[in-house]
Amino acid sequence: MAKQGYDYLFKILLIGDSGVGKTCILCRFSDDSFNSSFISTIGIDFKMKTIELNGKKIKLQIWDTAGQERFYTITSTYYRGAMGIMLVYDVTDTKSFDSIGKWLRNIEENANEDVVKMIIGNKCDMEEKRAVETSRGQEVAKHHNIPFIETSAKTNVNVTRAFHDMALRILEKQPEKKPDTQNIPRQNINVQTPSSATGLSYKPNCC
Repeated sequence: MAKQGYDYLFKILLIGDSGVGKTCILCRFSDDSFNSSFISTIGIDFKMKTIELNGKKIKLQIWDTAGQERFYTITSTYYRGAMGIMLVYDVTDTKSFDSIGKWLRNIEENANEDVVKMIIGNKCDMEEKRAVETSRGQEVAKHHNIPFIETSAKTNVNVTRAFHDMALRILEKQPEKKPDTQNIPRQNINVQTPSSATGLSYKPNCC
């Protein structure tokens, strides 16, 4: 079998009300593109991107979910396998901010207990239309002990940082991978010769 081109595969879920910019955030991160005229996600979609953190290649499988209530039964099934969940609201839309409690309950009911969470206030470039102050987002995140960051998919502010921070937090929870000792060459090891006879000791190379 061909060796996979990454060390870890992390599944990340984007959730939040419809229109908060989940798809725009994903497209900015995965393709470095932005389209202001978007069509609401129907059901669920995903993109892949490989990044490098702490010397490890990490493939991110990022799922973009629909925010409309009628798609809830579809999207809720994707919570289970998620290792990280990004809860997005729109800083120009108070209603989307007020929905944070609802989304957190959905996570609690459907996701794994150890899932890494993050709250994202998107569209921070639209200061003239801002309805939710940064301090309010920080307070809610602090209350729930969840990391918080504001982003702008349009101007590419903190988007990469948010995904890298999420991936790093997931990486810190992963058990340390042990080297594959089955693939260590053995032809140079003389098992019949004690190390004391040669004054040398054998130490297998770590992968």
